[in-house]
Amino acid sequence: MKQFILIFSILLISISSWSEKNKFPLIGDKAPSFTETSTNGILKFPEDFGESWKILFSHPLDFTSVCTSELCGLARNQDKLDSMGVKVAVVSIDEIERHLLWKEFMERVLHDENQAIKIKYPIVADLSGQVSKKYGMLHHATEDKRDVRGVFIIDPDNIIQAISFYPQNVGRNMDEILRMIAALQLTQQENVGTPFSWQPGDDVLVPHKPYTSDELEQNPELKDKYYNKGEFMWFKRMNKFAPLP
Repeated sequence: MKQFILIFSILLISISSWSEKNKFPLIGDKAPSFTETSTNGILKFPEDFGESWKILFSHPLDFTSVCTSELCGLARNQDKLDSMGVKVAVVSIDEIERHLLWKEFMERVLHDENQAIKIKYPIVADLSGQVSKKYGMLHHATEDKRDVRGVFIIDPDNIIQAISFYPQNVGRNMDEILRMIAALQLTQQENVGTPFSWQPGDDVLVPHKPYTSDELEQNPELKDKYYNKGEFMWFKRMNKFAPLP
């Protein structure tokens, strides 16, 4: 019996140790902090980005075609992200010298496309792999030491609000990342939900019937502001000039 208890205890400790070692943050968790060298100097993430929304964007390897197309696309959307109050950091397990050469190369690619765009976001040199491990970007089942394509969207309180991972051979969709940020900002600000295939400007869902009979009698315009589909799907009209459904 004592031997069984000893074996069970060792097994439990081993499982707990493995769980802690392989744990990565989930939606609702505080974003893990790190300090590393980047193409913009030393970066302490997420603290250096203050109360902005933040994106941590990982890629497998510098100077590869899919990664280059993604980071050029990210550069083209810098002004859009700035207008949404979003700051971006990119990370991979490459040395800083390689990052700087790659950044210069990508700016030449953008210039050749008649886009005089400078890459403003920092590219972090995670040579030790500690950042990638903290954020679960090394998926060992892929049998590769390079990051998968990870996206962590983090709110002004440094709480993770959305996570997505893509395989190494499939580029990410920037439109979907922008849509996700817009949805997260709106739902936090107004306590609403976004329905299937929602796009900015579309109507949104409210968590319960938005008015009582007495409130409607006192303010008949409420009927133009909200509408329902079925018994429990109540929508808030985002465009007051839109026709009634």
